[in-house]
Amino acid sequence: MGSLGETRRLAAWRPGALLVGLAGLMILGFAYREAMSPTGSDFLAFWGAGQVTAAGDPAAAYDLAVQERVQTDTGSKGWFAFVNPPPFLFAAAPLGLLSFSAAWPLWVLATYALWAVASVRAFPRLWPLVLAYPGALIGATHAQTGLLTGALLVFAATRLDRNPLAAGAAVGALIVKPHLALLMPFWLGAGGRWRSFLTAGATVLLLLALSALVFGPAILPAYASSWGASARLMREADYDFLLRMCSVYAPLRLYAGNGVGLAVAGVLGLATIAVAMLSWRRFGGDARASGAAVLAATALASPYLFNYDLPFLIVPTLWLVEQGLARGFRDYEKLGLVALWLAPYATRAAALLIGINPMPLASVALLALIWSRGGSRWLAKGAPAA
Repeated sequence: MGSLGETRRLAAWRPGALLVGLAGLMILGFAYREAMSPTGSDFLAFWGAGQVTAAGDPAAAYDLAVQERVQTDTGSKGWFAFVNPPPFLFAAAPLGLLSFSAAWPLWVLATYALWAVASVRAFPRLWPLVLAYPGALIGATHAQTGLLTGALLVFAATRLDRNPLAAGAAVGALIVKPHLALLMPFWLGAGGRWRSFLTAGATVLLLLALSALVFGPAILPAYASSWGASARLMREADYDFLLRMCSVYAPLRLYAGNGVGLAVAGVLGLATIAVAMLSWRRFGGDARASGAAVLAATALASPYLFNYDLPFLIVPTLWLVEQGLARGFRDYEKLGLVALWLAPYATRAAALLIGINPMPLASVALLALIWSRGGSRWLAKGAPAA
């Protein structure tokens, strides 16, 4: 009866997931049309970096004047600084061999496929909820790095016990966007996963060395020159920019000032590090449960975070669904999980109406729900079937 009931509950969620997925495809079509218009797209930065790299001048990826010329040659009125570390050029260079109109959908499809494979493998019975996950769909519409980094985080958090070396390599590959890996070294070290820890460090060093070897020794100083562009971007961040961010820092900076925002972000960063380290004890060494907690905490750890960075939240969200199906849902938990599954879309829309992005509240709720299922009968013995 339990298995039949679970199957019926899963089947009841599929129509809703299908509708969200179809809506996401429509939005994706609008996003592609806008990217091809004079409005442009963040993806111009990756494509522009790929253009100069494929042409034999990788250091020009960080040259603002060159990037302005290359990107505006597409007809875009705007352009974007490329600020990712040099290993990202291994992914960008093939894109530079294509036209912008062809590279954009190829990048979206390739990174969505990587994320979907990692996520479906982690939650095979919940695949409709994976494929239509709003966090992934909003990442696709931006053609940003969120699906790629999401795939790495999902793999690392859910395959740690089965494939510790590959999981460590996935953590190391996050050098392409290192602030998303802030908690991972503390998590691996606290859990005694030293093979994964050392593999992650070796992967970082290897990717940086390969970058210097393949793209030339000038690539590292060129990347360092881009730090000024990143700092300027944050100094000049306006209301719309901060409203698109989904960190705790953004609204605090907007309404209380940069000093308060940075102070709270620092305290929150230390708190999430503690969560990552204590999660092993909280969940009795269960790497999957601990991984769900650390990814929920990751959404709170960095002051620089956008909705397109959130595909990795599929793990904490569906871990809770998985636990509910296996051990019973608590009061209002089903409704809460529907809201949290939709949160990457819903909070983005709400931000425009209320003048603050409530996504951090959703991340706190995710972490609280996960934490409350550790160290209790919910994990030790399980609750009666709902």
